[in-house]
Amino acid sequence: MKVRVIGAGLAGCEAAWQLAKRGIKTELYEMKPEKRTPAHSTDLFAELVCSNSFKAARVNSAAGLLKEEMRRLGSLLMECADGCSVPAGGALAVDRTLFSRAVTEKIKGNQYIEVIGKEIDEIPDDGINIIATGPLTSEKLAENIKERFGGALSFFDAAAPIVTAESIDMERTFSASRYGKGDGDDYINCPMNREEYELFRDELVAAERAPLHGVDVSNPKVYEGCMPIEVMAQRGGDTIRFGPMKPVGLTDPKTGHRPWAVLQLRKENSDGTMYNLVGFQTNLKFGEQKRVFGLIPALRNAEFVRYGVMHRNTFINSPQLLSKTFSLKSDPDLFFAGQITGVEGYMESGSSGLLAGINAARRYFGEEPFVLPNYTMIGALAKYISDETIGNFQPMGANIGILPPLEEKIRDKQLKAQAHADRSLLWFDNCECK
Repeated sequence: MKVRVIGAGLAGCEAAWQLAKRGIKTELYEMKPEKRTPAHSTDLFAELVCSNSFKAARVNSAAGLLKEEMRRLGSLLMECADGCSVPAGGALAVDRTLFSRAVTEKIKGNQYIEVIGKEIDEIPDDGINIIATGPLTSEKLAENIKERFGGALSFFDAAAPIVTAESIDMERTFSASRYGKGDGDDYINCPMNREEYELFRDELVAAERAPLHGVDVSNPKVYEGCMPIEVMAQRGGDTIRFGPMKPVGLTDPKTGHRPWAVLQLRKENSDGTMYNLVGFQTNLKFGEQKRVFGLIPALRNAEFVRYGVMHRNTFINSPQLLSKTFSLKSDPDLFFAGQITGVEGYMESGSSGLLAGINAARRYFGEEPFVLPNYTMIGALAKYISDETIGNFQPMGANIGILPPLEEKIRDKQLKAQAHADRSLLWFDNCECK
């Protein structure tokens, strides 16, 4: 029986790896380098399009717990991420090129994985298949999915710009992690006083945006987790100052005071030659990005190696279509994985590929499916995307709110998160699931 994984993004690579480590010959289809989406810039697998951060590292957080669960299940992505990390305070961030190269080398070097450079236009009708084509599924395949399953949903998300380290005016910055987490210099902070901030905010709101082709640009559906900074700024004068530009937990050593607003820059690569504008996803025209972001004192002469972009993401109506194993309820030989299922986030996507790969392998061997408890983060996400009672289905990332309540009520947020983590990891300690 043929086993195929379509798409070599985060979910596809993780799924193919899980199949291969169980001794199953797997065909991995990837349309690059023959064809790329507008958001991709390299021919590497598992390319990180938006940020280079995999969010919080600590286990007593939703994102950290998800990643630890993936480690317990033998995740390829976590192995590569841990080996390619760059300083990011309390987050796990990676050198995106080294990370994608590490995943690509692992996949191409595996004897059980045959990489086929070809675009797939329609879902194969034989064998076991995992569709992991991501939020930027090619037009022909997206149409085939739409015809077969009654219409795809879509939303838009955006990527943040990247600047060169040498072009940042370091005299107008200070190095620190919020609340002193990390090594102390994980972030470059670009402080602004009230006058500078208000000018920046006003120009940001008034700046010209890039057109979104083929959609209703008057009211595009935007995922909250990747809200463009200019859209966020429209919501109120202090919205971004209480959001990505919050100065809380930071003191400027030059003044001894907390700044009015702060833009944080995070290392984009291990050499520290490029920095990402944290939380500055945007759909402004490129010239406007240079002009408006240049109003931030430390970025007045910034050289942009990548401007922010906004792109369409597609996801299926998973609650009506998928089971907790990520297979179709109507066809257990067909799986979906990644952001096309409505999980939101890099490692959320990877975790769905991991679970789909494990269950595709079990299907291949005629074994019972592997279903994680709802009180694990991976299991809770699987439950969410397969819950038929959800009416207005929207993308969901890892968060404590999707976990079932604890037996004991705990008010303190950190202690509560730790209790959730302890409950999940106790199950992993006692399961035979590796």
